[in-house]
This record gives sequence, structure tokens and C-alpha cells, in this order.
Amino acid sequence: MSTDLFLVTIAKALVEIAALFILGQGILYVLSGEKREGNFFYQLLRVITRPVYGIVRLLTPKVIVDRHVPWVALMVLFWLWLALTFAKIQICAERDDRCRPDGAQQTNAAPFRASISRAGDAPVAPL
Repeated sequence: MSTDLFLVTIAKALVEIAALFILGQGILYVLSGEKREGNFFYQLLRVITRPVYGIVRLLTPKVIVDRHVPWVALMVLFWLWLALTFAKIQICAERDDRCRPDGAQQTNAAPFRASISRAGDAPVAPL
């Protein structure tokens, strides 16, 4: 695996994990109700997502209210994920082996063709 593909894959995985933590925190926010401050898992997700919120808070103007920062962070992560996915596709398109796993052989499999038989026809043996 080339270095650029490796770095893009790692960055994409980190973005996916951060987005899932934010979604998990949002789900617990809704499910826990008023008792969310005492919920251990909500507090854990809050600590994990704090760096993402901090970076987004630095990037956004002061007009953005603090309660909207999680939504903005989720949108930033979504667009970053799209950009990293596009970068990964571009890297794989430029490579000769098209980013196949090590040892994977290229197959020239023919497309599947279903045989249609009518009532009364003799059964057709599969190819």
C-alpha cells in the first residue's frame, strides 16, 4: 500500500469515527433527557468529541451559537469525508492494480445470464 493511500485511508477512518461519536452523543442526548449529565456514556462521548468541537469552534465565526457547533461539526466532517473519499478514488484510479488487496487476482468473470424458460419447454442445464 502506498503512503498517500495509507494516509488518506487513516484520515477517512478518523473522520468516520468522529462522526459516529457525534451521532452517538446526539442519540444519547435525545434518549437520556434531563438526566444526561449523570449518564456515564454521554459524559464519555462528550469528552471524546470535545477536540472536534474545539477545532470547529476555532474555524467558525462568532455568529455561530455554541449549541449549533455539533451540527456544524457534523457537516464539516461530512464534507471532509466526501473529499477524502474522492481523494481515495483518485489515488486508486491512478494505480495499476486499482487498490486491490495483496494477492488478489483480477478476474474476467462473465456477467450472469439468467435463462428464461417457458411453460412446457425442456429444462435448460446451467452453463
